[in-house]
Amino acid sequence: MPLPYEVRIMKKDIHPKVFNATITCACGNQEQVLSTKGEEVHVEVCSACHPFFTGKQRFLDTAGRIDRFRKKYAKFEKK
Repeated sequence: MPLPYEVRIMKKDIHPKVFNATITCACGNQEQVLSTKGEEVHVEVCSACHPFFTGKQRFLDTAGRIDRFRKKYAKFEKK
């Protein structure tokens, strides 16, 4: 599937490699973009399922995020 914009010729050896990437959300929505991260990118929330964009209130799974936050900052905890 061609992208709606063209990739311009850039100077050699100074730019990261650019991929035609597919971003896949946990809800199943897929978007085609240009990315330097790789050809496939997976995200937890996108504009198709985020309550801010949909106007619907629903519970987002924050348990994993809270655990990651606690693990990351556990070394700064006072003993």
